Amino acid sequence: MKNENLNQLRNRIDEINLQLLQLLNERTELVEAVGREKDKQGLKKYDPIREQQIIEQLKEKNQGPMSDEMMVHIFKEIFKVSVKLQEEKSHKKGLLVSRKNKSEDTVIEVNGDSIGEGEATFVFGPCSVESQEQMERVAANLAAKGLKYIRGGAFKPRTSPYDFQGLGIEGLKIMSEVAKKYDLRVISEIMDASDLEAALPYLDVVQIGARNMQNFSLLKAVGHINKPVLLKRGLSATIEEFVNAAEYITMHGNPNVMLCERGIRTYEKATRNTLDISAVPILKRETHLPVFVDITHSTGRKDILLPIAKAALAVGADGIMAEVHPNPTVALSDANQQMSLEEFDVFFKNLLS
Repeated sequence: MKNENLNQLRNRIDEINLQLLQLLNERTELVEAVGREKDKQGLKKYDPIREQQIIEQLKEKNQGPMSDEMMVHIFKEIFKVSVKLQEEKSHKKGLLVSRKNKSEDTVIEVNGDSIGEGEATFVFGPCSVESQEQMERVAANLAAKGLKYIRGGAFKPRTSPYDFQGLGIEGLKIMSEVAKKYDLRVISEIMDASDLEAALPYLDVVQIGARNMQNFSLLKAVGHINKPVLLKRGLSATIEEFVNAAEYITMHGNPNVMLCERGIRTYEKATRNTLDISAVPILKRETHLPVFVDITHSTGRKDILLPIAKAALAVGADGIMAEVHPNPTVALSDANQQMSLEEFDVFFKNLLS
């Protein structure tokens, strides 16, 4: 009789174990779904506030005989396993921009031109769009060289609030009109998601500047557009942070992202920023995205642009960006670092030699 009672109890425990197993597996499926949603939103896997809320709720419902202490210990272990599972899933999958997910290079099409297919892409133009005449002169020079892209700032993030802030949408209209005349593609920076809708008709590539690399609402917004995005590295951003910023864009639906190394802030004063040339091969190795180097903002010096450009191409950069102005001495922004058209002619000739 005693053995029969013991067996009945054990059988019931076995039944409950199977029920627990089924419930735990069901919970695991939900945990994985939560992990995917956290990845989409860029949230951390471990949420201590959420965990504490669950513990308090369970304490209120616990009627024994298991003590609150025992119950909390068991569920803490379940939570620990859940977080570990989410992290392992994310690590195994890897970022969308990672080589783990895509071994071949991403090639981005911009109105019939390919970026990242092997041949270097060159993007030149003034720091700021200032006038129709200014953009006409630059565009004519670029077209004569067989170049395909023009850059220029219409929305300018300036350190001083008293500096020239750009012409806004009117500046984009000027650049777009000139670009169409000379069969060029327009690259310009957008600083605020609220400007995207008005700006997109005049842009071929949307640039996210260094100061907005971690403007997450803007990154999410450009993730929903159907035009390529050129993302610049933040002034003090690590490579990991830079890559994660690109992930924000791709995970929201836009795979056409290009990275741009533009120098980082260090203690060195010989250049405007310090060009992290090693970032180029690292980004090429760890991601499948095209990588540009902005040789103007990384150095702030016209006298070393040529060797810097050659070094960038030598380590595998897919493209070069630099600033060119018809008359830099009267430029409304960054006058000292922009090449004149004459200096640009010499620079480009030597770059190709």
